Amino acid sequence: MTEREFAESVRELGGRVFLVGGWVRDKLRGLAAHDKDYMVSGLTPEAFETSVPVVKYVGRGFPVCLVDIDGSLREVAFARKERKQGAGYRGFAVDYDASVTVEEDLYRRDTRMNSMAYELPEGKLIDPFGGQADVEGHIIDAVSEHFTEDPVRSLRAARQAAEFSFTITDRTYAYMEECREELKGEPTERMYGELMRALAAPRPSLFFQALRRANLLEVTFPEIHALIGQTQPVEYHPEGDAYNHTMIVLDTVAAETDSLKARFCGLAHDLGKGVTPKELLPHHYGHEKTGLDVLEKWNERMTLPVNLRKAASFVIREHMRTPRITKQAKQAELLLSIEGSGLSLSEFCAVIRADGNGHLPEYLEHGEKYLSAMLSIRGADAPSHLTGPKIREWLWQQRVKCFHSLQQGVKEKEL
Repeated sequence: MTEREFAESVRELGGRVFLVGGWVRDKLRGLAAHDKDYMVSGLTPEAFETSVPVVKYVGRGFPVCLVDIDGSLREVAFARKERKQGAGYRGFAVDYDASVTVEEDLYRRDTRMNSMAYELPEGKLIDPFGGQADVEGHIIDAVSEHFTEDPVRSLRAARQAAEFSFTITDRTYAYMEECREELKGEPTERMYGELMRALAAPRPSLFFQALRRANLLEVTFPEIHALIGQTQPVEYHPEGDAYNHTMIVLDTVAAETDSLKARFCGLAHDLGKGVTPKELLPHHYGHEKTGLDVLEKWNERMTLPVNLRKAASFVIREHMRTPRITKQAKQAELLLSIEGSGLSLSEFCAVIRADGNGHLPEYLEHGEKYLSAMLSIRGADAPSHLTGPKIREWLWQQRVKCFHSLQQGVKEKEL
């Protein structure tokens, strides 16, 4: 059925239907809205089903059904009220009978900009808490003290600050800080989900800055919090401590590439500096090794995807030596090893360039050309009398010769 037919069917039953959530917020921001979520009030699920063909129910603890609307399966929830009675996001008692109003449903939501509805079919905005003003003012403000009842709302507010470049109000920061203790018991997959969405933002650092201001960074991402106050040699890092440096690298990588893998590598590249003993500061000798241990402990705590761990491990291990390699064979070896990390050359270069204040070593600057030429030489091209390890040795030698020849040509051309 079409959206209008759906809305009219609900109306004929005596109910009301609304678009809710991010669709309304993004419409007011002038952006193309993505997924549509619907909310129905004034009806029980049983009455709803008498006129609307429900594909199936998917809600946990309260009814949410899938309905085919405009050729896509859309989620339709029933207006509900919630009462906190336990820990975490599942610790709620839910009321969803036909008497629950749209205003009562919107009141339970996290922030005012997410507490608006768009009534169908006429398209009337329902905004009882001032969400439109917050969107226009680029503000993130909690609807009420109920914000604290789901502690991961604090991460969502921080993430949306990064996504939209909105300012979180002082009142909301206070509510976020109240979530500190309960956050310690939340499933880490919820935190990981917010992290990934934050890394996709134009300025991911704003996510961490908001958590830091709310006194939540230590309990959500202790590996990043540990970088605060870890001083660095001023002549190389005038930007300040390892935390500030990491935030700058992260945003610089984000400005260059949409790759979440590269952005995570930018975030993780200096993790080892967080465990440098204070008596050794401002130097961080061996942080490319200790960083691997920190990453492994992060994984034990949060279970990071294999591809992220593999890529980040490579960058942590190699980012210090990469600009310092002078021997051609070592340069060729590094270029050939990047593919095995799961990173593309451009992704790796984005992190190295950001870490090096915009500079890349020559062999990476022309890396695509060098790598393409080396990879064009294959083991199948080896002389027929060679076998086993001798083929690998021949292949390596030929690729290094190719790299040397091309590099000499580039240098002569530049002269």
